[in-house]
Amino acid sequence: MAYDHGEQEQLDALKAWWKQYGNLVTWLLIAVLSAFSAWKAWGIYQSKQAAQASLLFESVQNAIQEKDQAKVLRAVTDIQEKYSGTDYASMASLLAAKTDFDANDLKAAKVQLMWVGEHGKSDEFKALAKIRLAGILLDEKSYDDALKLVSGDFSPQLVSAAADRKGDILVAQNKIDDARAAFQLAIDKSTDKSPIRQLIQLKLDAIGGAPTPAPAANK
Repeated sequence: MAYDHGEQEQLDALKAWWKQYGNLVTWLLIAVLSAFSAWKAWGIYQSKQAAQASLLFESVQNAIQEKDQAKVLRAVTDIQEKYSGTDYASMASLLAAKTDFDANDLKAAKVQLMWVGEHGKSDEFKALAKIRLAGILLDEKSYDDALKLVSGDFSPQLVSAAADRKGDILVAQNKIDDARAAFQLAIDKSTDKSPIRQLIQLKLDAIGGAPTPAPAANK
C-alpha cells in the first residue's frame, strides 16, 4: 500500500512512539501476572522447594534493584537449574529479560525469554514470553518471525496482549488494515478495567480507528 509524504511521516512518527512506549504493555502484564502467581504459589505450595525458590526469587529482585547484572544472572541461573518446576523460575527469567532489555542486551534478553518458552511451568508464562520475544524481534525488524510468535492460540487472559503485539508488527509492515483488525480484537478481548485498554485504543485511533467492515453479501 502506497502512502503520500504526509501519511508516511505520520506512520514513521507512530512507529517511533510505539518503539519508545509500546513495551510498557507486556512489561506491565509481566508485573501483574508475576505478582499474582507469587501470591498464588505461596498460598498453594508450602513445600520446602517452593520456599527456597521464593528466597532465590527475592535474591533476583534485590540484584535487579542493585543494578548488578552479574548477580542477577547468577541468581537466575541458580533458580533455573534447581527449581525449574516452580513459577518462580519463570518469573525470575522474565524479570531478568527485562533488565537485559533495559541494558540494551537483546541477545541475553532473548535467551531468558526462550528459556521460559521451553521450560516454563505454566502456559501463561510461556505465552507471555512469546509475546515479549515478538516485541524484541519487532525492534530488530524480524517482522515475519515476530508475527509467527503471536499468530497462534492464546489463553483468554493473553489474547488481547497477543493481538496488540500483532498490531504493532503489522503497523511496522505498513499493513494498516490488518493492524486495525488486530488492535480492535485486542480491545474486544480486554476488560473495561484493563490497564492497557486505553493505550491500545490510542494506537487504533492513531491509524484511523476501527477497521472498515466487509460489505454484506448480496442475498
